[in-house]
Amino acid sequence: MKYDVIIVGGGNAGCALAARLSEDPGRSVLLLEAGPHYADMEHLPDDLKYSYGQAAQAVGAPHNWSFQGRPTSGQTGLTPVARGKVMGGGSSINGAAFIRGAPQDFDDWAARGNDQWSFLKVLPYWRKMETDLDFRNDFHGSDGPVPVRRHRREEFLPFQEAFYRSCLDAGFPEHPDLNDPESAGVSPVPLNNVDGVRMSTALTYINPNQHRLNLTIRANVLATRVLFDGTRATGVRVESGGEEYVVEGREVVLSAGAIKSSHLLLLSGVGPREQLDAFGIPVVRDLPGVGKNMKDHPQALVLLRLREGVVLDPDAPRRECVLHYTAPGSSTRNDMLVMPFSFAYQLGDDPRRPVGARLVPGLYKPEGSGEVRLASAAPHDQPHLDYRYLEHPWDRQRLREAVRLCIRLLEHEAYRDLVAERLSPTDEELATDDALDRWIYDGLKDSNTQHMSGTCKMGPGADPMAVVDQYCRVHGVEGLRVVDTSIMPDIVCTGTSATAMMMGERAADLIAETPPR
Repeated sequence: MKYDVIIVGGGNAGCALAARLSEDPGRSVLLLEAGPHYADMEHLPDDLKYSYGQAAQAVGAPHNWSFQGRPTSGQTGLTPVARGKVMGGGSSINGAAFIRGAPQDFDDWAARGNDQWSFLKVLPYWRKMETDLDFRNDFHGSDGPVPVRRHRREEFLPFQEAFYRSCLDAGFPEHPDLNDPESAGVSPVPLNNVDGVRMSTALTYINPNQHRLNLTIRANVLATRVLFDGTRATGVRVESGGEEYVVEGREVVLSAGAIKSSHLLLLSGVGPREQLDAFGIPVVRDLPGVGKNMKDHPQALVLLRLREGVVLDPDAPRRECVLHYTAPGSSTRNDMLVMPFSFAYQLGDDPRRPVGARLVPGLYKPEGSGEVRLASAAPHDQPHLDYRYLEHPWDRQRLREAVRLCIRLLEHEAYRDLVAERLSPTDEELATDDALDRWIYDGLKDSNTQHMSGTCKMGPGADPMAVVDQYCRVHGVEGLRVVDTSIMPDIVCTGTSATAMMMGERAADLIAETPPR
């Protein structure tokens, strides 16, 4: 059978895209996912069901690709990179924070030649995808597949309440709705979580629609190469159950995420010629931007030992509020974020064994960027992930100042009965900019945010580093699109999970409206 659309990757964007495209009964859609698919709640493992715990992101967890990446060019240590290998992708293993990208993020995309992605163009899709259980207004939806809620302040755990109070008393404004376009300051965190259950795109988009006759779902199927007739994509070579075979489609859409979508393009002969030549991969299209422009949100971990008697519960909410603010001297609104974690564990270790609590300042509009590169021509070999965090001086300055902001917040009396001592950074590590920079760099191996984007950036053909146009079509080939966070021209100033879902929603209409090239 030849499908109308083959979607590679059942993650945040891929599930939304598959559900919306298959609403047309005349369109046949094949959704391929490398991990398993749990077709009902009864068989869903607890680590995927409940989002307060972090077991699903643990290194070696059964639904985690467990990649590794190099934080900076000068470091030899690697950081664990959690990516979902299951229907729902990252939305099935993450913390279920549902924070929208900001209006200026999308208007910046439009200014770069992608006017179909301006804030006014994407707002209807934000509304379409959600059922906001707290707010009903022009900016929120009330009948979408994804439920969104927030913890009420009277429900906050003591450490979360202390953070909230310290931010208010430091002069930051309060906003009840972090997803409001004018939001700034300290706010409750919006969550796609109901009664502790992580409402992934598998649960909200795929399972309710898996009965459709025109939607074929194939799990535990790894795509290894996009196949071409000349420069026209004709299908995908896949592996499943120890066998290899080909599936054919009139159009192929890669929704495998910022790592795997760019990796699959490279394996298929679409990417920088010199890199493809080096691994003996026949060049279908020389596109120098594939794998470049990788953005993420570097962060630091301010670790605290709590007083005896303060409960550290791995199954309780870890993040209930957040501070979003603009760095002094920055031209980008809300480029910084600080999140309190009531339960902290050591990345790569047992996620149920606490090491204390944390304040986590993050740089949410970095200037620098990294790269995804081939390690070999074998599809099972993980590509090289070079983040190149904080190579830009402005990035270092902003994150350094954010750490010092956290230290000032911790002086508030609200922490007095909670925090016994600050374990890291020490006073010596805070004493000078150089010492603090060294501490931040050393901690990057333990602080990956999993917000990768930009490796197949969207832009007009005149941009030599653009990989897809604003309709998600790969430049220079026919019948091939990419729809996931990899096509972001620049990373959004928040986590990427909710924006990836919205991109799947938006792309469904763009695909329906525009023929494949």
